[in-house]
Amino acid sequence: MAAEKSEHASSFDLDKFRELVELMEKHDLSSVSLKGGDQHWRVKRGAEQVMPNFALPQMPVAAPAAMAPAAGAAPAAEAAPVDANLASITSPTVGTFYESPSPDDPPFVKVGSKVSPDSPVCLVEAMKVFNQIQAEVSGTITEILVKNGDAVDFGQPLFKVKLS
Repeated sequence: MAAEKSEHASSFDLDKFRELVELMEKHDLSSVSLKGGDQHWRVKRGAEQVMPNFALPQMPVAAPAAMAPAAGAAPAAEAAPVDANLASITSPTVGTFYESPSPDDPPFVKVGSKVSPDSPVCLVEAMKVFNQIQAEVSGTITEILVKNGDAVDFGQPLFKVKLS
């Protein structure tokens, strides 16, 4: 702690100074300035923190490598020719994909399964709630795009269906 006192050192009271320091600590004050009569006291706690002014060395950064499109990603699907007889069943929410109602049960659908709009095709668990997903189209499952237990995003294609 640093203390500055004006020219009158004759009336310095050490007990009052200690009392002032205790009050500063009790109330978590970093500085106090007092004036009384012809005296002026300024008390500061802690060392002044000075931020060094220097530049951090630049780390070399490699140029980003060309990334291959992820399997089942929308851009890859858009690049393929669009077949009017194919539809995608997408996830209505973010969650975890399950192909069957329980681990011991068979999957809702397999490649080659025929579905109608109200046919259940999978479960998507979101926040401990299991949402049963319906096909919403009539046709035959041609491809299952995710694996059991995979995390899925909103709008992510889960199945491809050849429309009937």
